[in-house]
Amino acid sequence: MAFNVAEFRANMLGDGARPNLFAVTLVFPTFVTGGSAAGTKTTFLAKAAQLPGSSIAAVPMYYFGRELKFAGNRTFGDWTLTVINDEDFSIRNALERWSNNINSHVTNVRSGNAKAPNQYSVDATVQQYGKAGDILKTYKFVGMFPVDIAPIELDWGSNDSIEEYSATFAYQWWEADTTN
Repeated sequence: MAFNVAEFRANMLGDGARPNLFAVTLVFPTFVTGGSAAGTKTTFLAKAAQLPGSSIAAVPMYYFGRELKFAGNRTFGDWTLTVINDEDFSIRNALERWSNNINSHVTNVRSGNAKAPNQYSVDATVQQYGKAGDILKTYKFVGMFPVDIAPIELDWGSNDSIEEYSATFAYQWWEADTTN
């Protein structure tokens, strides 16, 4: 096959999707004090995220020494969000409150506000935008809750920089808007 730039350009619709054109909508459970404001700020301070993936396991079976593979169950890996920290710590505080209600730092028990999965898990979305501002694709994470809030690195030599940290979430599954 000969290299053909014109054919490549003809198959690249809209100059290609850009990884910096996205927005995250994170809703906190109702028991999280300050969660509504933190959710609004997340749309602006979520610096990095991913469009989700999934895997289908292969189930090997053997027949007369030959391995045959059959489709197994689908699994969904955790989703990680990188957040820019501002001086009111509102997103960080809301994440810590959410996590602490799921399992308290001190008592090692779940709070009464988060006893059932439908109380401590929420849905979230990430949207990919086109260069004209139109939504190209939307992913909805169903039944999401935080499993890790990363530390914030402090350093006297870090001049002219803003703090960032990541939060990792487990979720049940994702749904994609394929109408676009």
